[in-house]
Formats: sequence, C-alpha cells, structure tokens
Amino acid sequence: MGGKNLKIAIFIPTYNAAKTLPLVLDRIPEEIRDEVIEIFVADDASQDNTYLIGVGYKKLKGSRNLKIYHHDNNKGYGGNQKWAYNYCIEKGYDIVVMLHGDAQYAPEMIPKLLKPFKKKEADMVFGSRMTGEPLKGGMPLHKYLGNKILTWIENKALGLNLSEYHSGYRVYNCKALKKIPFNLCSDGFHFDTEILIQLRIANLRIKEMPIPTHYGEEKCHVNLISYSLHILKSLGEYHLSKKRIKKYEKFSF
Repeated sequence: MGGKNLKIAIFIPTYNAAKTLPLVLDRIPEEIRDEVIEIFVADDASQDNTYLIGVGYKKLKGSRNLKIYHHDNNKGYGGNQKWAYNYCIEKGYDIVVMLHGDAQYAPEMIPKLLKPFKKKEADMVFGSRMTGEPLKGGMPLHKYLGNKILTWIENKALGLNLSEYHSGYRVYNCKALKKIPFNLCSDGFHFDTEILIQLRIANLRIKEMPIPTHYGEEKCHVNLISYSLHILKSLGEYHLSKKRIKKYEKFSF
C-alpha cells in the first residue's frame, strides 16, 4: 500500500490536560490535519475540565475530523492505549500515532515519524529523546540517569540496541498490532515496555527517530520506583516464558 493511501489516525491520550490540550491540537501541522482520517482525544476520566475543553475546541474550530471521547472510569495509561488501538483496528486504520496531550512531545514531528511507514521500513516508530540533548530540554537528571540504566538493562535482556524504551511518542502499524496480544499488557505505565517486548518476540521492525525534549510545568503521574520495578518484573516474566520455565500469556505466542 502506497504512502498516499495510508489511513492514518492520531490518538491523543489525556488525563488532567485542560491547560495543554488546546496547545497540542493547535500545533498539529496543517498538512497532517488534512492528511489523517481522524484525530481523536481519549480523556481518561480526568478530574479537571479536559473533556469540556476538547468539546469546546472542536465547536469553536470546526475541526471536521476531530473527535472527543471521555472514559467514565479511569482505564490507566496502558488501558487507554488498548482502547485506542482496538478502536483503530475496528475502524480499519493502517497507522495510529500516539501524541500525548500534555505537550511534552512536539506535534510538529509527526511528518518525520510517519516517513518510515510511507517507505515501508518499519512496523513501529518511536521518537527518542535520548539521541539528542534531553538534559538541555529540561529532563531532570534523575530521570535521565534512570532512563539510561533501565535502557541498558532492557537492551541486554532483549538483545536490542535502542536508545530508550520510555518515550511515549509512538506510531504503530495496525497490522503489526494485530499480530501481538497487546490487550494482555499492563494497564499501567509499563505498557510501553511490555508492548516493545511483544514486538521483539514477533520480530517486528522497531525504528527510533530523534525528537526534541521538553519538560514544562505538566505534572508527572509516574512513580519512578514502582515503574522501574514493574519493568524489571516484566523482563523477568519474558525470560521465564522464553526459557519455558513459566508461561506468561502476554509473552508466549
């Protein structure tokens, strides 16, 4: 399928992002707005006015392909992604871009992240902060060091050579998503690592591309210690499944 014929959707997960959501939507390049079939916001039971802001934005801007959804119950970061990817598969989309609603990732990079799909060079692409200068972009030192350490461990465990595993700026080929049991992954933040493990098991092509780093006033909802422990646990489960010592369905396919 040629690049011009790809059915592309942009998925924007939000949680308490009332202040930043309009900025994110405004910054999506005009050519991308015209190219994609749908831009949909999935508000994960925010406690602020994120959903109302989204609805108001659509009404004022008259965006033809913008849809705003609200989950009555919080699904979790991973759970929200599961909902979105199933939605895209059901809709028959070819590509889904995940763009966070907190303005941490630059919407202007979407055309760059889509290029490998148009050239049929990747099944999944993510924007890597670690290939640039993340500290100059405001990444806290403890997060930088934690990212480096976890990534080293993950590369050793999975036999990959990625610069990081923890960027939330991701693009998936929906055909690739249908080949892996992503619905069995965590509903938490380590969903991002578990789905990379699944892509590795399925020998699907993972490509990373440099993106700028931005840390603003947005609140981080990740407990770094718990997050790290969950990742180490997932890697342990992967190895137990690989060696057939104990079967974990999410890593045994």
